[in-house]
Amino acid sequence: MPGVFVLDRASILERLGGDEEIYKMMVDMFLQDVENNCLTLAAALSSGDAPTLQREIHTIKGLLATFSDEAGAEEAYQAEHKVRNGDLLGVDKAVQGMQVRLREVASVLRAGR
Repeated sequence: MPGVFVLDRASILERLGGDEEIYKMMVDMFLQDVENNCLTLAAALSSGDAPTLQREIHTIKGLLATFSDEAGAEEAYQAEHKVRNGDLLGVDKAVQGMQVRLREVASVLRAGR
């Protein structure tokens, strides 16, 4: 997934109705779950179970969109669409990219605390 993630706190807060408490709660949940999300995504890929893989990618897409990572969310959307259509070619690279992106977002969120 190309590009460097830059935290757009104002945009995120706008999505959350300006609620700082919800923002803090979502950041905490994201940071607590990021490694589990990466492992679950990898397990879904290695299982070859397309519906599970699609669901996991959909979850990652939502997480990235929540934190205003539009480029990452778009990459996840493209991967989700491929899996939904039964095209698993190159999805392994997309999954690796999503894992990198999740960790990058987590790093930026940790730094912004």
